Amino acid sequence: MPDESDGAPGEAAEKNDTPARIDASGDDDTPLRLTVAIPPWLPRAYLLAAATVAGIVVTFWSLQKLQGLLTVLVVSLFLAFAIEPAVNKLAARGWRRGPATGAVFLVVLAAVVGFTWAMGDLVIDQVTALVKNAPHNAEDLVAWINRTFHTELSGTDITERASQLSSRLESWLVGLAGDVWGIGTTAIGVLFQALGVLLFTYYFAADGPRFRNAVCSVLPPKRQRHVLRAWDIAVEKTGGYLYSRALLALCSTIAHFVAMRILDIPSAIALALWVGVVSQFIPTVGTYLAGALPVLVALSHSPRTALWILGFIVIYQQFENYVLQPRITATTLDMHPAVAFGAVLAGAALFGATGALLAIPVTASAQAFIGAYIRRYEVESPTGTEPAPRERKPLAERFRRDKSTTPPSE
Repeated sequence: MPDESDGAPGEAAEKNDTPARIDASGDDDTPLRLTVAIPPWLPRAYLLAAATVAGIVVTFWSLQKLQGLLTVLVVSLFLAFAIEPAVNKLAARGWRRGPATGAVFLVVLAAVVGFTWAMGDLVIDQVTALVKNAPHNAEDLVAWINRTFHTELSGTDITERASQLSSRLESWLVGLAGDVWGIGTTAIGVLFQALGVLLFTYYFAADGPRFRNAVCSVLPPKRQRHVLRAWDIAVEKTGGYLYSRALLALCSTIAHFVAMRILDIPSAIALALWVGVVSQFIPTVGTYLAGALPVLVALSHSPRTALWILGFIVIYQQFENYVLQPRITATTLDMHPAVAFGAVLAGAALFGATGALLAIPVTASAQAFIGAYIRRYEVESPTGTEPAPRERKPLAERFRRDKSTTPPSE
């Protein structure tokens, strides 16, 4: 029988929750044995860590698989923000939100179809004119090259190079025809995404108040105020951005149409629409894309006319940047041009073309929401001659909210 003192260390270890026991026999030749007990929390910690890692992996896998759907939802949400002010105005006049949203959709669809139709006529007319005037233009090009560079090119050289270019183009078209199935699949995917964007945009705009109430119903009243304020700011900034751009596009279209009619450039209305829409709704490079097409069309008829229209485009762009745009966007999109340019680059780097298009309204909404909770003060002059700094109220105190979206009081 072991001595009672032999169990004392084990009992002390159990009382002190020590995770180790020491067993020793009375024989001096037997070594000491150390038995380590696993803490009861360690298996649970391992399971929690494994579940966390698995959850992160599954989340990233789901986001990757659902990237197309999430892109459609984000684009639809901001398009709904853009048309919601117009829907709200029609609803305030007694329209139901469903028919009001449908009426706004019809107006936007008519504008898009009209723009596409005008550009289609422009392309057909220019291709027809290019084919009809190809021999004469080739002779003029050869004569100009010989006069300018003192060469002795002939029409035969141009014909040989044209035949080489034609064979390369034919081989490229043959290779492209082999990918018809892939091109058709991509076109069908794009079509379904466009239909999905239209459907979600309609539901977001038609059921906007109901959707906001459903989101805010799971939040406490204090959180509801922040969500509703952010929602109203996003609607105001996105709609203001769209309408200010549409107004700038209208001014640009009218000005360029008048200039092209004076210079007798063909397809003046289609080219003016191209310049107005592309220069305003495609960020960063839209101005250059918009101005290149009318210059090329004018160049095919007269180099002097091309120089005149290029000069007008440059002058009007300066007038728009320094006169029209600050006045039109002062109340809707108060953003520094450098911030807008950086936002477009960041959006394009993160989400491609969709991010570039949505970067400016998203940044404007975030800037306005952050400004709603930051107090700004007038900077005191170091000479001491200026008046004392005056406190400016944040945007949250000056922001006008609709009574229908006012959250319940605490």
